[in-house]
Parts: sequence; C-alpha cells; structure tokens
Amino acid sequence: MIRKLLPEDLDRVMTIWLNANKEAHPFIEAAFWEQNAPLVKELLPQAEVWVYEAEGEIAGFIGLMDDYIAGLFVDASRRSGGLGSSLLNHCKQQASSLTLKVYIKNEKAVAFYKRNGFSVAEELANEETGGEMEFLMQWKAGLV
Repeated sequence: MIRKLLPEDLDRVMTIWLNANKEAHPFIEAAFWEQNAPLVKELLPQAEVWVYEAEGEIAGFIGLMDDYIAGLFVDASRRSGGLGSSLLNHCKQQASSLTLKVYIKNEKAVAFYKRNGFSVAEELANEETGGEMEFLMQWKAGLV
C-alpha cells in the first residue's frame, strides 16, 4: 500500500535512507551520509513523501519537491521486487514531467530510471561530494 508519510514513520524512513545511501554509493564516504542525516530528517517532512507499506512495515519511500524526485529508496531486503517502480509510477500518475539527479557511478539506479522512461538531460558535478558526477534525468508523460 502506498500512502503519505506520517510523523511516526520518520525513524524507519531515515533508517532506509541512511542504509540505502551507504550501500548504493560506496564511492562516497559513509560519514557524508551520517553527517547529513539530521538535516535530511528535519527537511523530509517539508517534501511530499510517499511510503510503501508492506505487511505493516515501511519497505520504501519516494520524496518529491514539486516535479523533482528528491529521493527514492527501498529497503535492501525488498529491492528488485517492484516497490521502487510502484512508487515511481504513483508519482508519474500525478505529474506531466519529473526530474531527478543520480550519481553516474550508481549504475543500478541509472539503469532502473532508464527502464522506467527517464533519459539523461545533463551531466553535473556535485560539489558537496567532492565533484562526484551526476546525471540530471527527466521523464515526460507520453514519451517512450
């Protein structure tokens, strides 16, 4: 079931966020994610956040700021089961276009977004992570 984030969900969502970032981005020091976690926890409720709840537990979430996907994270034990696509499709049903940034070295995520209709619009350097390169990717309704 996909539903809006509730205040009592925040700790579980942050656990997923921190673990997923460390796992997906071994090219960035784990301390970077740990140091940024308090700020993310503070800002997360300001975004439009949808959680995927399965068997009474949050298994993943997606955060939106207007048409920008600020993050899509799925618990490691639930990956490759369609949850990420379900969350993405939920957002696509409400938008005519979406954008996001993904690290180029996160090849699984890049492939996932391409399979889900996103295309690379631009390459950018992320100064916060020492210049790690990112793709700015976009999706538009009606385009294949």
